Amino acid sequence: MELPAAQVALLEAASATEPRRIDDLAADTGEDQATLTGAAAELESAGLVTVTETAVAEVEPTEEGRAYAEDTLPEVQLYRAALDAGADAEPAPMGQVIDASGLDGDAVDIALANYARKGYGTVDAGEITADADADPADDSERAALARLADGEDADADAVAADEFAADVREQLASRGLVAVTERAERSVELTDDGVDALMTGVETRETVDRLTPELLTSGEWADAEFTDYDVEADAPEAGGGRRHVLRAYADRVKDVLVGMGFQEMQGPHADADFWINDCLFMPQDHPARTHWDRFALDVGSADNMPAELVERVESAHRDGVGEDGDGYHSPWSESFASEVALRGHTTSLSMRHLSGFADADLEPPERYFSVEKAYRNDTLDATHLLEFFQIEGWVWAEELSVRDLMGTFEEFYRQFGITDIEFKPHYNPYTEPSFELFGEHPETGELIEIGNSGIFREEVLAPLGVEGDVMAWGLALERLAMLATGAEDIRDLHGTLADLEFLREAEVPY
Repeated sequence: MELPAAQVALLEAASATEPRRIDDLAADTGEDQATLTGAAAELESAGLVTVTETAVAEVEPTEEGRAYAEDTLPEVQLYRAALDAGADAEPAPMGQVIDASGLDGDAVDIALANYARKGYGTVDAGEITADADADPADDSERAALARLADGEDADADAVAADEFAADVREQLASRGLVAVTERAERSVELTDDGVDALMTGVETRETVDRLTPELLTSGEWADAEFTDYDVEADAPEAGGGRRHVLRAYADRVKDVLVGMGFQEMQGPHADADFWINDCLFMPQDHPARTHWDRFALDVGSADNMPAELVERVESAHRDGVGEDGDGYHSPWSESFASEVALRGHTTSLSMRHLSGFADADLEPPERYFSVEKAYRNDTLDATHLLEFFQIEGWVWAEELSVRDLMGTFEEFYRQFGITDIEFKPHYNPYTEPSFELFGEHPETGELIEIGNSGIFREEVLAPLGVEGDVMAWGLALERLAMLATGAEDIRDLHGTLADLEFLREAEVPY
Protein backbone atom coordinates (compact mmCIF):
# COMPACT_ATOMS: atom_id res chain seq x y z
CA MET A 1 0.00 0.00 0.00
CA GLU A 2 1.31 3.43 -0.92
CA LEU A 3 0.32 6.48 1.13
CA PRO A 4 1.52 10.09 1.39
CA ALA A 5 4.40 10.66 3.80
CA ALA A 6 2.29 12.36 6.49
CA GLN A 7 -0.20 9.45 6.54
CA VAL A 8 2.59 6.89 6.79
CA ALA A 9 4.20 8.81 9.66
CA LEU A 10 0.86 8.99 11.48
CA LEU A 11 0.15 5.26 11.04
CA GLU A 12 3.58 4.31 12.35
CA ALA A 13 3.32 6.61 15.38
CA ALA A 14 -0.29 5.75 16.31
CA SER A 15 -1.18 3.00 18.78
CA ALA A 16 -3.66 0.14 18.46
CA THR A 17 -4.20 -0.10 22.24
CA GLU A 18 -4.91 3.50 23.24
CA PRO A 19 -5.83 6.79 21.60
CA ARG A 20 -2.93 9.20 21.12
CA ARG A 21 -3.38 12.97 20.88
CA ILE A 22 -2.56 14.72 17.62
CA ASP A 23 -0.18 17.14 19.35
CA ASP A 24 1.77 14.19 20.87
CA LEU A 25 1.95 12.53 17.47
CA ALA A 26 3.16 15.80 15.94
CA ALA A 27 5.96 15.97 18.50
CA ASP A 28 6.99 12.37 17.73
CA THR A 29 6.86 12.65 13.93
CA GLY A 30 8.08 16.21 13.43
CA GLU A 31 5.01 16.99 11.34
CA ASP A 32 2.88 20.02 12.17
CA GLN A 33 -0.51 19.47 13.78
CA ALA A 34 -2.49 20.82 10.83
CA THR A 35 -0.83 18.35 8.45
CA LEU A 36 -1.46 15.42 10.79
CA THR A 37 -5.07 16.49 11.33
CA GLY A 38 -5.65 16.31 7.59
CA ALA A 39 -3.80 12.99 7.37
CA ALA A 40 -5.92 11.56 10.21
CA ALA A 41 -9.11 12.55 8.36
CA GLU A 42 -7.91 10.77 5.19
CA LEU A 43 -6.91 7.65 7.11
CA GLU A 44 -10.23 7.59 8.96
CA SER A 45 -12.06 7.74 5.63
CA ALA A 46 -9.99 4.72 4.53
CA GLY A 47 -10.91 2.88 7.74
CA LEU A 48 -7.32 2.66 8.97
CA VAL A 49 -7.73 4.80 12.12
CA THR A 50 -10.49 6.15 14.32
CA VAL A 51 -10.45 9.81 15.33
CA THR A 52 -12.12 10.95 18.54
CA GLU A 53 -12.71 14.56 19.44
CA THR A 54 -13.13 15.89 22.97
CA ALA A 55 -13.62 19.40 24.34
CA VAL A 56 -10.79 20.45 26.63
CA ALA A 57 -10.92 23.48 28.87
CA GLU A 58 -7.72 25.44 29.43
CA VAL A 59 -7.46 27.48 32.62
CA GLU A 60 -5.13 30.47 32.82
CA PRO A 61 -4.83 32.88 35.79
CA THR A 62 -5.66 36.50 35.01
CA GLU A 63 -3.37 39.32 36.07
CA GLU A 64 -5.51 39.84 39.17
CA GLY A 65 -5.41 36.11 39.90
CA ARG A 66 -1.61 36.01 39.68
CA ALA A 67 -1.38 38.98 42.05
CA TYR A 68 -3.52 37.18 44.63
CA ALA A 69 -1.53 33.97 44.15
CA GLU A 70 1.70 35.80 44.94
CA ASP A 71 0.17 37.56 47.95
CA THR A 72 -3.13 36.30 49.33
CA LEU A 73 -6.85 36.57 48.70
CA PRO A 74 -8.59 39.65 50.18
CA GLU A 75 -10.94 37.51 52.32
CA VAL A 76 -7.94 35.71 53.86
CA GLN A 77 -6.31 39.06 54.58
CA LEU A 78 -9.53 40.24 56.26
CA TYR A 79 -9.78 37.01 58.29
CA ARG A 80 -6.27 37.38 59.66
CA ALA A 81 -6.99 40.99 60.65
CA ALA A 82 -10.21 39.86 62.35
CA LEU A 83 -8.30 37.27 64.38
CA ASP A 84 -5.77 39.89 65.42
CA ALA A 85 -8.69 42.08 66.56
CA GLY A 86 -10.07 39.27 68.75
CA ALA A 87 -13.14 38.75 66.59
CA ASP A 88 -12.97 35.01 67.31
CA ALA A 89 -13.97 35.79 70.88
CA GLU A 90 -16.45 38.63 70.38
CA PRO A 91 -17.59 40.76 67.43
CA ALA A 92 -15.21 43.54 66.41
CA PRO A 93 -16.05 46.83 64.66
CA MET A 94 -15.90 46.18 60.92
CA GLY A 95 -14.27 49.52 60.11
CA GLN A 96 -11.49 48.85 62.62
CA VAL A 97 -10.77 45.41 61.15
CA ILE A 98 -10.81 46.71 57.56
CA ASP A 99 -8.34 49.46 58.47
CA ALA A 100 -6.08 46.93 60.17
CA SER A 101 -6.24 44.59 57.16
CA GLY A 102 -4.70 47.17 54.83
CA LEU A 103 -7.45 46.60 52.26
CA ASP A 104 -8.87 49.50 50.32
CA GLY A 105 -10.99 50.26 47.27
CA ASP A 106 -12.53 47.30 45.45
CA ALA A 107 -10.53 44.84 47.57
CA VAL A 108 -12.75 45.66 50.57
CA ASP A 109 -15.93 44.76 48.67
CA ILE A 110 -14.31 41.58 47.34
CA ALA A 111 -13.26 40.50 50.83
CA LEU A 112 -16.69 41.16 52.37
CA ALA A 113 -18.46 39.35 49.52
CA ASN A 114 -16.43 36.16 50.04
CA TYR A 115 -15.76 36.25 53.79
CA ALA A 116 -18.96 34.58 55.04
CA ARG A 117 -19.30 32.39 51.93
CA LYS A 118 -16.08 30.64 52.81
CA GLY A 119 -16.94 30.22 56.47
CA TYR A 120 -14.34 32.64 57.81
CA GLY A 121 -16.97 34.32 59.99
CA THR A 122 -19.91 36.68 59.77
CA VAL A 123 -20.41 40.31 58.83
CA ASP A 124 -23.52 41.91 60.31
CA ALA A 125 -24.66 45.34 61.46
CA GLY A 126 -21.22 46.89 61.15
CA GLU A 127 -19.50 44.14 63.16
CA ILE A 128 -17.39 41.18 62.12
CA THR A 129 -16.74 37.81 63.74
CA ALA A 130 -14.04 35.24 62.98
CA ASP A 131 -14.39 31.44 63.15
CA ALA A 132 -11.38 30.21 65.07
CA ASP A 133 -11.61 26.80 63.40
CA ALA A 134 -11.31 28.20 59.86
CA ASP A 135 -7.95 27.52 58.22
CA PRO A 136 -6.81 29.63 55.22
CA ALA A 137 -4.37 26.87 54.33
CA ASP A 138 -7.41 24.72 53.44
CA ASP A 139 -8.87 27.38 51.15
CA SER A 140 -9.37 25.37 47.97
CA GLU A 141 -9.66 28.47 45.76
CA ARG A 142 -6.39 29.83 47.08
CA ALA A 143 -4.64 26.47 46.61
CA ALA A 144 -5.91 25.99 43.05
CA LEU A 145 -4.98 29.56 42.13
CA ALA A 146 -1.46 29.09 43.47
CA ARG A 147 -0.95 25.87 41.46
CA LEU A 148 -2.25 27.48 38.27
CA ALA A 149 -0.04 30.53 38.76
CA ASP A 150 2.97 28.23 39.17
CA GLY A 151 2.17 26.59 35.84
CA GLU A 152 1.03 23.32 37.37
CA ASP A 153 -2.27 21.64 36.48
CA ALA A 154 -2.70 24.16 33.68
CA ASP A 155 -5.56 22.30 32.03
CA ALA A 156 -8.99 21.64 33.42
CA ASP A 157 -8.67 17.84 33.27
CA ALA A 158 -5.66 17.88 35.59
CA VAL A 159 -7.30 20.29 38.03
CA ALA A 160 -10.49 18.22 37.88
CA ALA A 161 -8.61 15.34 39.48
CA ASP A 162 -9.28 17.12 42.76
CA GLU A 163 -12.81 16.57 44.03
CA PHE A 164 -13.31 20.30 44.58
CA ALA A 165 -11.89 21.45 41.23
CA ALA A 166 -15.06 21.95 39.17
CA ASP A 167 -16.70 24.20 41.73
CA VAL A 168 -13.44 25.99 42.45
CA ARG A 169 -12.75 26.60 38.77
CA GLU A 170 -16.26 27.99 38.28
CA GLN A 171 -15.94 30.27 41.30
CA LEU A 172 -12.51 31.56 40.27
CA ALA A 173 -13.82 32.26 36.77
CA SER A 174 -16.85 34.16 38.13
CA ARG A 175 -14.50 36.32 40.19
CA GLY A 176 -12.38 37.06 37.12
CA LEU A 177 -9.32 35.37 38.65
CA VAL A 178 -8.95 32.78 35.89
CA ALA A 179 -9.84 32.70 32.21
CA VAL A 180 -11.29 29.44 30.91
CA THR A 181 -11.14 28.71 27.20
CA GLU A 182 -12.26 25.57 25.42
CA ARG A 183 -10.60 23.88 22.46
CA ALA A 184 -11.20 20.70 20.52
CA GLU A 185 -8.62 17.96 21.11
CA ARG A 186 -8.36 15.06 18.64
CA SER A 187 -6.94 11.62 19.36
CA VAL A 188 -6.08 8.84 16.92
CA GLU A 189 -6.17 5.06 17.40
CA LEU A 190 -5.34 2.34 14.88
CA THR A 191 -8.16 0.11 13.66
CA ASP A 192 -7.68 -3.59 12.87
CA ASP A 193 -7.37 -2.65 9.20
CA GLY A 194 -4.72 -0.11 10.14
CA VAL A 195 -2.71 -2.74 12.03
CA ASP A 196 -3.03 -5.13 9.07
CA ALA A 197 -1.83 -2.45 6.70
CA LEU A 198 1.27 -1.82 8.81
CA MET A 199 2.04 -5.54 9.06
CA THR A 200 1.58 -6.01 5.31
CA GLY A 201 3.79 -3.01 4.62
CA VAL A 202 3.12 0.62 3.84
CA GLU A 203 5.31 2.57 1.44
CA THR A 204 5.62 6.32 1.15
CA ARG A 205 4.21 7.87 -2.00
CA GLU A 206 5.84 11.07 -3.07
CA THR A 207 3.31 13.85 -3.42
CA VAL A 208 3.54 17.56 -4.07
CA ASP A 209 1.65 19.96 -1.83
CA ARG A 210 1.96 23.06 -4.02
CA LEU A 211 2.58 24.16 -7.58
CA THR A 212 5.94 25.92 -7.82
CA PRO A 213 7.67 27.89 -10.62
CA GLU A 214 10.25 25.08 -10.83
CA LEU A 215 7.56 22.46 -11.50
CA LEU A 216 6.06 24.65 -14.21
CA THR A 217 9.31 25.47 -16.00
CA SER A 218 10.61 21.89 -15.86
CA GLY A 219 7.33 20.36 -16.96
CA GLU A 220 7.39 17.94 -13.99
CA TRP A 221 3.98 19.18 -12.89
CA ALA A 222 2.34 17.00 -15.56
CA ASP A 223 3.51 13.78 -13.85
CA ALA A 224 3.44 15.01 -10.24
CA GLU A 225 0.84 13.67 -7.78
CA PHE A 226 -0.64 16.50 -5.76
CA THR A 227 -1.68 16.16 -2.15
CA ASP A 228 -5.40 16.08 -1.52
CA TYR A 229 -6.67 18.95 0.60
CA ASP A 230 -9.52 18.67 3.05
CA VAL A 231 -11.00 22.16 3.06
CA GLU A 232 -13.09 21.27 6.12
CA ALA A 233 -10.14 20.14 8.23
CA ASP A 234 -9.17 22.27 11.20
CA ALA A 235 -6.03 24.31 10.83
CA PRO A 236 -4.18 26.81 13.01
CA GLU A 237 -5.74 30.23 12.83
CA ALA A 238 -3.39 32.82 11.41
CA GLY A 239 -4.13 36.36 12.57
CA GLY A 240 -3.02 38.50 9.67
CA GLY A 241 -2.51 42.22 9.86
CA ARG A 242 -5.35 44.59 9.07
CA ARG A 243 -6.24 48.24 9.37
CA HIS A 244 -7.03 49.30 12.92
CA VAL A 245 -10.77 49.62 13.45
CA LEU A 246 -10.50 53.38 14.08
CA ARG A 247 -8.46 53.90 10.93
CA ALA A 248 -11.04 51.88 9.02
CA TYR A 249 -13.83 54.08 10.40
CA ALA A 250 -11.83 57.22 9.59
CA ASP A 251 -11.42 56.06 6.00
CA ARG A 252 -15.13 55.23 5.78
CA VAL A 253 -16.05 58.69 7.15
CA LYS A 254 -13.87 60.29 4.48
CA ASP A 255 -15.57 58.23 1.76
CA VAL A 256 -19.03 59.24 3.03
CA LEU A 257 -18.23 62.95 3.25
CA VAL A 258 -16.51 63.04 -0.14
CA GLY A 259 -19.61 61.34 -1.51
CA MET A 260 -21.67 64.14 0.03
CA GLY A 261 -19.62 66.74 -1.87
CA PHE A 262 -17.02 67.70 0.76
CA GLN A 263 -13.31 68.35 0.30
CA GLU A 264 -10.71 67.35 2.87
CA MET A 265 -8.62 69.93 4.74
CA GLN A 266 -5.44 69.41 6.73
CA GLY A 267 -3.30 71.50 9.04
CA PRO A 268 -0.87 71.52 11.97
CA HIS A 269 -1.49 69.58 15.18
CA ALA A 270 0.41 72.24 17.14
CA ASP A 271 -0.84 75.73 16.32
CA ALA A 272 -1.10 79.26 17.66
CA ASP A 273 -3.87 79.76 20.21
CA PHE A 274 -5.08 82.45 17.82
CA TRP A 275 -6.26 79.85 15.29
CA ILE A 276 -7.40 77.35 17.93
CA ASN A 277 -9.49 79.70 20.08
CA ASP A 278 -9.26 83.44 19.37
CA CYS A 279 -10.69 83.17 15.85
CA LEU A 280 -13.56 81.19 17.36
CA PHE A 281 -14.52 84.16 19.58
CA MET A 282 -13.41 82.23 22.65
CA PRO A 283 -12.53 84.79 25.37
CA GLN A 284 -8.97 84.50 26.60
CA ASP A 285 -10.16 84.10 30.19
CA HIS A 286 -12.45 81.19 29.26
CA PRO A 287 -11.85 78.19 31.62
CA ALA A 288 -11.13 75.90 28.66
CA ARG A 289 -8.11 78.05 27.77
CA THR A 290 -6.29 77.57 31.08
CA HIS A 291 -3.43 75.15 31.58
CA TRP A 292 -5.90 72.75 33.18
CA ASP A 293 -7.55 71.97 29.84
CA ARG A 294 -4.98 72.70 27.14
CA PHE A 295 -1.55 71.30 26.33
CA ALA A 296 0.67 74.36 25.93
CA LEU A 297 4.07 73.79 24.29
CA ASP A 298 7.28 75.50 25.37
CA VAL A 299 8.45 76.27 21.83
CA GLY A 300 8.26 80.03 21.63
CA SER A 301 5.55 82.15 20.04
CA ALA A 302 4.12 81.80 16.54
CA ASP A 303 5.56 84.48 14.28
CA ASN A 304 3.51 84.10 11.12
CA MET A 305 0.06 85.31 12.15
CA PRO A 306 -1.60 87.70 9.65
CA ALA A 307 -1.48 91.15 11.27
CA GLU A 308 -4.72 92.51 9.76
CA LEU A 309 -6.71 89.43 10.77
CA VAL A 310 -5.25 89.59 14.29
CA GLU A 311 -6.40 93.19 14.53
CA ARG A 312 -9.96 92.34 13.39
CA VAL A 313 -10.21 89.37 15.78
CA GLU A 314 -8.99 91.51 18.68
CA SER A 315 -11.59 94.16 17.81
CA ALA A 316 -14.35 91.53 17.82
CA HIS A 317 -13.25 90.37 21.27
CA ARG A 318 -13.02 93.86 22.70
CA ASP A 319 -15.91 95.67 20.98
CA GLY A 320 -18.02 93.05 19.22
CA VAL A 321 -19.15 93.19 15.58
CA GLY A 322 -21.67 95.62 14.03
CA GLU A 323 -23.58 98.51 15.52
CA ASP A 324 -25.33 96.33 18.08
CA GLY A 325 -22.32 94.16 18.78
CA ASP A 326 -20.79 93.87 22.20
CA GLY A 327 -17.43 92.29 22.97
CA TYR A 328 -16.33 90.51 26.09
CA HIS A 329 -14.80 93.56 27.82
CA SER A 330 -12.17 91.18 29.15
CA PRO A 331 -8.38 91.17 28.76
CA TRP A 332 -7.03 90.27 25.31
CA SER A 333 -3.34 89.79 24.63
CA GLU A 334 -1.66 89.17 21.30
CA SER A 335 1.19 87.45 23.13
CA PHE A 336 -1.28 84.92 24.58
CA ALA A 337 -2.87 84.50 21.14
CA SER A 338 0.53 83.71 19.64
CA GLU A 339 1.36 80.98 22.17
CA VAL A 340 1.61 77.50 20.65
CA ALA A 341 -0.43 74.56 21.95
CA LEU A 342 -1.73 71.22 20.78
CA ARG A 343 -5.10 71.90 19.17
CA GLY A 344 -8.01 71.13 21.46
CA HIS A 345 -10.27 70.75 18.44
CA THR A 346 -9.72 70.67 14.70
CA THR A 347 -11.80 73.82 14.23
CA SER A 348 -8.44 75.59 13.94
CA LEU A 349 -8.33 74.07 10.43
CA SER A 350 -11.73 75.58 9.65
CA MET A 351 -10.51 79.01 10.75
CA ARG A 352 -7.41 78.75 8.58
CA HIS A 353 -9.47 77.76 5.52
CA LEU A 354 -12.37 80.19 5.98
CA SER A 355 -9.92 83.07 6.42
CA GLY A 356 -8.20 82.12 3.17
CA PHE A 357 -4.94 81.65 5.03
CA ALA A 358 -4.71 77.94 4.14
CA ASP A 359 -6.58 77.87 0.84
CA ALA A 360 -7.18 81.20 -0.88
CA ASP A 361 -10.04 82.29 -3.14
CA LEU A 362 -12.84 80.26 -1.61
CA GLU A 363 -16.28 81.21 -2.86
CA PRO A 364 -19.59 79.86 -1.56
CA PRO A 365 -20.99 77.32 -1.73
CA GLU A 366 -18.10 75.40 -0.13
CA ARG A 367 -17.98 72.18 1.89
CA TYR A 368 -14.87 71.07 3.82
CA PHE A 369 -14.09 68.38 6.38
CA SER A 370 -11.22 66.75 8.26
CA VAL A 371 -10.77 63.59 10.33
CA GLU A 372 -7.79 64.45 12.49
CA LYS A 373 -6.45 64.16 16.04
CA ALA A 374 -7.32 66.67 18.77
CA TYR A 375 -5.86 66.84 22.28
CA ARG A 376 -7.50 67.74 25.60
CA ASN A 377 -6.47 67.41 29.21
CA ASP A 378 -9.58 65.40 30.13
CA THR A 379 -10.11 62.87 32.89
CA LEU A 380 -9.86 59.37 31.45
CA ASP A 381 -13.14 57.46 31.53
CA ALA A 382 -15.36 55.31 29.32
CA THR A 383 -15.95 58.16 26.83
CA HIS A 384 -12.88 60.42 27.21
CA LEU A 385 -9.20 60.14 26.32
CA LEU A 386 -6.38 62.68 26.21
CA GLU A 387 -6.38 62.46 22.43
CA PHE A 388 -9.14 61.55 20.03
CA PHE A 389 -10.19 61.81 16.40
CA GLN A 390 -12.55 64.69 15.59
CA ILE A 391 -14.71 64.73 12.49
CA GLU A 392 -14.64 68.43 11.63
CA GLY A 393 -16.88 69.85 8.95
CA TRP A 394 -18.48 73.04 7.67
CA VAL A 395 -20.70 74.27 4.88
CA TRP A 396 -20.58 77.86 3.61
CA ALA A 397 -23.64 78.97 1.66
CA GLU A 398 -26.53 81.44 1.65
CA GLU A 399 -29.52 81.17 4.00
CA LEU A 400 -28.51 78.03 5.86
CA SER A 401 -30.64 76.90 8.79
CA VAL A 402 -30.59 74.42 11.63
CA ARG A 403 -32.81 72.15 9.53
CA ASP A 404 -30.03 71.96 6.93
CA LEU A 405 -27.57 71.02 9.66
CA MET A 406 -29.83 68.38 11.19
CA GLY A 407 -30.54 66.89 7.78
CA THR A 408 -26.81 66.66 7.07
CA PHE A 409 -26.27 64.69 10.28
CA GLU A 410 -29.17 62.35 9.63
CA GLU A 411 -27.82 61.52 6.18
CA PHE A 412 -24.25 61.12 7.48
CA TYR A 413 -25.09 58.78 10.37
CA ARG A 414 -27.53 56.80 8.23
CA GLN A 415 -24.51 55.63 6.23
CA PHE A 416 -23.37 53.81 9.39
CA GLY A 417 -26.75 52.29 10.22
CA ILE A 418 -27.45 54.86 12.96
CA THR A 419 -30.91 56.37 12.66
CA ASP A 420 -31.84 57.38 16.21
CA ILE A 421 -29.91 60.66 16.54
CA GLU A 422 -31.23 63.10 19.14
CA PHE A 423 -30.55 66.86 19.30
CA LYS A 424 -30.27 69.04 22.39
CA PRO A 425 -29.93 72.88 22.45
CA HIS A 426 -26.56 73.97 23.74
CA TYR A 427 -24.37 77.06 24.27
CA ASN A 428 -21.10 77.66 22.43
CA PRO A 429 -19.19 80.97 22.36
CA TYR A 430 -18.74 80.58 18.61
CA THR A 431 -22.10 79.32 17.29
CA GLU A 432 -25.70 80.48 17.64
CA PRO A 433 -27.93 78.55 17.51
CA SER A 434 -26.00 75.53 18.81
CA PHE A 435 -26.90 71.98 19.70
CA GLU A 436 -25.31 68.72 20.81
CA LEU A 437 -25.92 65.35 19.18
CA PHE A 438 -26.68 62.15 21.09
CA GLY A 439 -26.95 58.54 20.00
CA GLU A 440 -28.34 55.52 21.84
CA HIS A 441 -25.74 52.86 22.62
CA PRO A 442 -26.92 49.54 21.14
CA GLU A 443 -25.81 47.47 24.16
CA THR A 444 -26.44 49.67 27.21
CA GLY A 445 -29.29 51.81 25.87
CA GLU A 446 -27.48 54.85 27.28
CA LEU A 447 -27.53 58.15 25.38
CA ILE A 448 -23.95 59.09 24.45
CA GLU A 449 -22.93 62.56 23.33
CA ILE A 450 -21.40 62.15 19.88
CA GLY A 451 -20.86 65.73 18.72
CA ASN A 452 -21.39 69.47 18.93
CA SER A 453 -22.58 71.83 16.20
CA GLY A 454 -24.20 75.10 15.22
CA ILE A 455 -24.19 78.13 12.91
CA PHE A 456 -21.07 80.31 13.26
CA ARG A 457 -21.74 83.67 14.90
CA GLU A 458 -21.12 86.94 13.12
CA GLU A 459 -18.29 87.63 15.61
CA VAL A 460 -16.50 84.61 14.12
CA LEU A 461 -17.26 85.18 10.44
CA ALA A 462 -16.90 88.96 10.08
CA PRO A 463 -13.20 89.14 11.09
CA LEU A 464 -12.50 86.30 8.64
CA GLY A 465 -14.15 88.25 5.84
CA VAL A 466 -16.84 85.62 5.31
CA GLU A 467 -20.23 86.75 4.06
CA GLY A 468 -23.17 84.37 4.24
CA ASP A 469 -23.90 81.48 6.59
CA VAL A 470 -21.55 78.77 7.79
CA MET A 471 -22.87 75.72 9.60
CA ALA A 472 -20.19 73.66 11.35
CA TRP A 473 -19.67 70.67 13.60
CA GLY A 474 -17.19 68.60 15.52
CA LEU A 475 -18.10 64.92 15.87
CA ALA A 476 -16.25 62.20 17.79
CA LEU A 477 -14.98 59.35 15.60
CA GLU A 478 -14.48 57.03 18.60
CA ARG A 479 -18.06 57.52 19.76
CA LEU A 480 -19.37 56.87 16.27
CA ALA A 481 -17.41 53.60 16.36
CA MET A 482 -18.84 52.80 19.81
CA LEU A 483 -22.39 53.16 18.52
CA ALA A 484 -21.66 51.12 15.40
CA THR A 485 -19.65 48.29 17.01
CA GLY A 486 -21.31 48.13 20.44
CA ALA A 487 -18.04 48.83 22.30
CA GLU A 488 -18.97 50.08 25.77
CA ASP A 489 -15.68 51.81 26.60
CA ILE A 490 -13.63 54.07 24.35
CA ARG A 491 -10.58 52.18 25.60
CA ASP A 492 -11.97 49.03 23.95
CA LEU A 493 -11.12 50.67 20.63
CA HIS A 494 -7.47 51.45 21.20
CA GLY A 495 -4.91 51.38 23.98
CA THR A 496 -3.64 48.67 26.30
CA LEU A 497 -7.15 47.50 27.27
CA ALA A 498 -8.27 46.83 23.70
CA ASP A 499 -9.26 43.24 22.89
CA LEU A 500 -7.27 42.01 19.89
CA GLU A 501 -10.08 39.65 18.84
CA PHE A 502 -12.49 42.57 18.77
CA LEU A 503 -10.04 44.63 16.71
CA ARG A 504 -9.64 41.74 14.26
CA GLU A 505 -13.36 41.08 13.88
CA ALA A 506 -14.98 44.53 14.06
CA GLU A 507 -16.48 45.47 10.72
CA VAL A 508 -17.23 48.92 9.33
CA PRO A 509 -20.82 49.10 8.00
CA TYR A 510 -21.29 49.96 4.34
